[in-house]
Amino acid sequence: MARIGIFDSGSGGLSVLREIRKILPDERFIYYSDNAHCPYGEKPASYIVERGRAVTDLLLSKGAQAVVVACNTATAAAIATLRAEYSVPFVGMEPAVKPAATGTRSGVVGVLATAGTLKAPKYLNTKGQYADAVRIVERVGQGFVELVESMELDGAHAEAVVRSSLLPLLSEGADTIVLGCTHYPFLLPLMRRIAPAGVNFIDPAPAVARHLADVLREHGIALSDPAPGVELLASGDDTTLKKLFTLI
Repeated sequence: MARIGIFDSGSGGLSVLREIRKILPDERFIYYSDNAHCPYGEKPASYIVERGRAVTDLLLSKGAQAVVVACNTATAAAIATLRAEYSVPFVGMEPAVKPAATGTRSGVVGVLATAGTLKAPKYLNTKGQYADAVRIVERVGQGFVELVESMELDGAHAEAVVRSSLLPLLSEGADTIVLGCTHYPFLLPLMRRIAPAGVNFIDPAPAVARHLADVLREHGIALSDPAPGVELLASGDDTTLKKLFTLI
């Protein structure tokens, strides 16, 4: 029997849960949306670490045997501390710069992420490994998290918000766009409509799902549960969480 805890600053991590369930359909998942403290993107690292501890404690009290930090900002700010302080395995997120760098045809890779992710040492180190081979241009997805948390995934206002951050990357010649926040995949249909044909968007969630399965095997954690399913929890109102869950 295995239970997997997953948390994000809000509902965005459901995009990761969607991919994990494709690989591990017989698991029991506990998803926690810390939406009372959302967004994490521009909050101090110390604040995010404290939230990470509080959420981890709750997930472990619910029987979680492994924790997925389904948030790029929380991964950057807190996962090293959480791994040092808790005995369960943690799996985190990282912008998929490597596959983008190898897949670009124009030689320009765009990264859409939160401010916290873009200034994190882990991201900067990864970016530095490919800076000589490709040009990497970045943009904060300003307002993207708020759109998803309010279930505004389409319409004139949502399109204007997405355009304001996506078009500058496209104007720089980026033909491959890395989604560096787990909320952003919910806006992919809109982004694909805005971007020219041939622009590739990379969501790291499928790779995270595969890595989680490997980690569970390495730690001898069973890959099935007699009562598979998803338990949804939130620190604030859970209306959006439940609505977005129906989309995955």
